[in-house]
Amino acid sequence: MKKLLAMLLAVTVFGATLAGCGSKAEEPAAPAEAEGEAPAEAEEPAEAETPDAAPAGEDTMTMDEVIAAVQAADVPSDLKLGYVCMNLANPWFVQVVEGFNDACKEMGLSEPLTIDSQYDVDKQVSDVETLVNDSYDAIMISPIDQNALESVVTSANEAGIITSCAAQSVDISDFRYICEEYSYGQAIGQNAANWINENLADQEEVQVCLITQDNVADTIARADGIQDTLEAECKNVKIVARQAGDTPELGLDIVESTLAAYPDLQVVVASNDSGGIGGYQAMVNAGYTGDDPVAVFSGDATDEALNNMLEDNTIYRGTVDLFPYACGYESAYQLVYYIMNGKPGATKTVIFDPVLVPLADLLDGTYKYDPK
Repeated sequence: MKKLLAMLLAVTVFGATLAGCGSKAEEPAAPAEAEGEAPAEAEEPAEAETPDAAPAGEDTMTMDEVIAAVQAADVPSDLKLGYVCMNLANPWFVQVVEGFNDACKEMGLSEPLTIDSQYDVDKQVSDVETLVNDSYDAIMISPIDQNALESVVTSANEAGIITSCAAQSVDISDFRYICEEYSYGQAIGQNAANWINENLADQEEVQVCLITQDNVADTIARADGIQDTLEAECKNVKIVARQAGDTPELGLDIVESTLAAYPDLQVVVASNDSGGIGGYQAMVNAGYTGDDPVAVFSGDATDEALNNMLEDNTIYRGTVDLFPYACGYESAYQLVYYIMNGKPGATKTVIFDPVLVPLADLLDGTYKYDPK
């Protein structure tokens, strides 16, 4: 529960107007122009204001209201919830599962079934089909390819099963808890750009390696946001590598091979912590310490990345928080609310609000974190 505590404590720090554990209910904004500007550093976005006349069937309840309504109700203990995950080798999704499981426990439900699709599109489709055929009450998906899932999610919807997605979108689901990818990339890129401009501005060239999730179609825009921001904000940046590798093993391999080709590499920026953790290990293995003008940045604010940032003399100098625990926790409550009250008339969307976590904010307590 420490992630949830971190969010609540950060309210005072950032002075944001909050609703629930972290989100605003609205349709995703169009990607921002590539001006290199990251989202405002607010701990969480304010819940979108309820319109005077909402479209028929639209769910305008805040997450606080949803959670309160479910907690006040008599929740059937035999409800079956399932989560079909993109890849549990990614620590971000592990924390989504933690939040999902904790919420189900609070509601008196048995632990939901979590299935790891292991980045296999065909397996993920089959995994969802299994839950549909087993008459699950609700299914949450972190999609690898939403187009491949269209038919099976349609079948789930027609069967009366509540459907949702986490991180990336399945547009036809009942509930979406998603990231605006380009803006998220801008936030990651801005964190790195701030450090480069403060520490390496006098260098003629700063070589940067990007570890991306370009293997997932929906997250290509995130890496674009990172690259556009770095190139707009830092005139001396040269992107020497951009490769997909969103597991620690792949991140390590990418940076090791990049160092072999570009021994003057100074900055590694990853689309998520999972790849960044591997890149960090490769730089440490190469002998770099916090005394050197090198840095690793990423996004997700997972426990492993934050603990690496707390290491003595670290080169892991920043991440960006999307509150994965809250994603799983709030999604479970929303699914149960719809099971008990019926499907919404229109898809409800909650959008993550990225919060920059530079090393200085972690060390001085501006960003609240209770390390394991």
